[in-house]
Amino acid sequence: MKKFALVMIVAVLALSMTFAQGAPEAAKDSFELVMLVKSMGNGFFDACYNGAKEAMGTLGNVTVEYMGPAQATAEGQIEIIEGLISSGVDGIAISANDADALIPVCKKAMDAGIKVISFDSGINAGGRIVDLIPSNTTLIGQQQVQLASELIGNKGEIAVLSASAQATNQNAWIDAMKAEMPNHPDMTLVEVVYGDDAPDKSYRETNALLQKYPNLKCIVCPTTVGLLACSQAVKDSGAKVEVTGLGLPSEMKGYILDGTCKQMALWNPIDLGYTATYILEALLSGKATGADNTSFECGRMGTVNVENNGIAVMGTPFVFKAENIEKYAAIF
Repeated sequence: MKKFALVMIVAVLALSMTFAQGAPEAAKDSFELVMLVKSMGNGFFDACYNGAKEAMGTLGNVTVEYMGPAQATAEGQIEIIEGLISSGVDGIAISANDADALIPVCKKAMDAGIKVISFDSGINAGGRIVDLIPSNTTLIGQQQVQLASELIGNKGEIAVLSASAQATNQNAWIDAMKAEMPNHPDMTLVEVVYGDDAPDKSYRETNALLQKYPNLKCIVCPTTVGLLACSQAVKDSGAKVEVTGLGLPSEMKGYILDGTCKQMALWNPIDLGYTATYILEALLSGKATGADNTSFECGRMGTVNVENNGIAVMGTPFVFKAENIEKYAAIF
């Protein structure tokens, strides 16, 4: 009898504690997200938000609000995040104005139960769960060679017009291009030259390549400044040399439409916003954790893998051609 009474007392105490603490919170089935960009009035980020809205319509369980400071400052973003902590949103996807200055306030947001990721312009580890980057070195380098290969029938001499000889990202992409070349045995990389991301020097370096290599078939420019100047130089010379690389649609529209540069690549902001929204929803719904060496399933973008330090790679850059250049030239 005493044992029974003791059990009853323990049960009553446990029940009392449950009511005192409140019943466990039911899992949410819809989420309020915020896309926080560097500043408002930027066509690139407007396109990112269009991608977020597309994902919102497909997922059906998220709403995404679009926010950003008037000026592209870390202080402006910090002020907005403080307000979002108070309002209790579920998730924030941020393109950061400062990789380090935003860490404390984003950590505060995460401590308050908000899922925080960065995209396009990342926050360093400690201030986000995942940093979504548009592509990686290997994918960019491989694609640059593949774009040239398609233009010249996978045969002939190509050259590279880069930015400066000290540009870390350019050099890494060129190393990846060189690693891809053995997969194209009938193509030869004859030289890498540097325009220092200066239009006039890039123009001169292009002309020097045209004179030095009469059998040159294609010039690859993994720099937006270089691609623009190279296209003008090739057009002015009348040379039958293909041009490709990484370019801004708004700058390259004319050269794409007149055939000087038949195709080029760069990150698509619509895809970026779409993917960021899928990642946040997966974190909130428990479909994924964002841990290293895991992945997210991101709708039409397929599987997005998480590498070391929470870096998620969206995929191969988007290819711009005559059939889509006008649409994107109006955006960025």
